[in-house]
Amino acid sequence: MPKFEVYLDAANEYRFRLRARNGQIITISQGYKSKEGCLKGIESVKTNAPIARIVVLEKEDEAENK
Repeated sequence: MPKFEVYLDAANEYRFRLRARNGQIITISQGYKSKEGCLKGIESVKTNAPIARIVVLEKEDEAENK
């Protein structure tokens, strides 16, 4: 079953990683100062990911214009 794992990194910030059913890491978050902020980040991903569109950038400079 997929799962979010919350942990403290080497800089003493909270991060989450999302693991797929097979255990592979799908994504790792930014660092958060508090566990509560990290948990809110997880909720944001869960809310926004299903409605997010996919944008394929062909050049790195296009990313700067979005």
